[in-house]
Amino acid sequence: MDVNSVTAGEVEVTYEASGPDMGQPVLLLHGWPDDPRTFDGVVPVLNAAGWRTIVPSWRGCGPTRFLDPQAPRTGEPAALATDILAFMDALGFSRLPVVGHDWGGRVAYLLAAARPQRVSSIAALSVPWAPGRIGVPPLPQVRAFWYQWFMNTEPGAAFVRENPVAFAREQWVAWSPPGPWFTDDTFSTSVPSFQNPDWAAVTLNFYRSRWGADAPDPRFAELRQAAEQAGSIAVPTLVINGAADTCVLPASFSGQEQHFTGSYRRVELEGIGHFPTREAPDAVAEAVLLHLGKVGEH
Repeated sequence: MDVNSVTAGEVEVTYEASGPDMGQPVLLLHGWPDDPRTFDGVVPVLNAAGWRTIVPSWRGCGPTRFLDPQAPRTGEPAALATDILAFMDALGFSRLPVVGHDWGGRVAYLLAAARPQRVSSIAALSVPWAPGRIGVPPLPQVRAFWYQWFMNTEPGAAFVRENPVAFAREQWVAWSPPGPWFTDDTFSTSVPSFQNPDWAAVTLNFYRSRWGADAPDPRFAELRQAAEQAGSIAVPTLVINGAADTCVLPASFSGQEQHFTGSYRRVELEGIGHFPTREAPDAVAEAVLLHLGKVGEH
């Protein structure tokens, strides 16, 4: 595995690349609260099939850094997507397949909706998509989103700033069934990512801008509006969710296929929670490989 960094807009993005040097690249975008380690069980399978995997760390996560110490720590999806477009440009990629979990899934959808020419296909794990701006979900999902409402209060925001690692760990505990996927040692390998000095600020802005406590960043208005105005997604799409996910409830994915005019397939994994790449990496890799097709077909 090669670890490198590249300037991408307003951040210096650190990323991991592995697999055949001349293999076809696929972009893997991790979720929240997580980091590139979430793909450790998936990457070797993709590499063995001839894919070169590229796994960046988000702004505010791990070694990725803002270039300007005074820059706003915007975390909204359009800002994350802007980073990825700049990241692709910096590496010389005009179009890639994208696999994203959680935050990464939301960015994959945003790119497919607003910049479809940049993504040859997407796979989104643990998050659904629907046209337009996000609205208040059904009450069971409202209850599951407690952590988002918590961050939209000032005491909650202060807690996250003061206790980023403990707050991240609580989501791991709460969102998936217990099992060998989550041990103290497993979690400890990702702790440095949550200790990035900007992790809390980016996290808070992601969720506070979603529900109105933070104003949207005008610098990303065009991309944000293009995504919100898209009535459907035509890019070939795979969706994977866990049937035991207690963060984004399985009911949230019902009827989603109506919003996709291209090929659409959904895989629901029994007994799996919010972290399929960690809990069932072989099943995820199998579904993703089927979705990607053979190297050279893109």
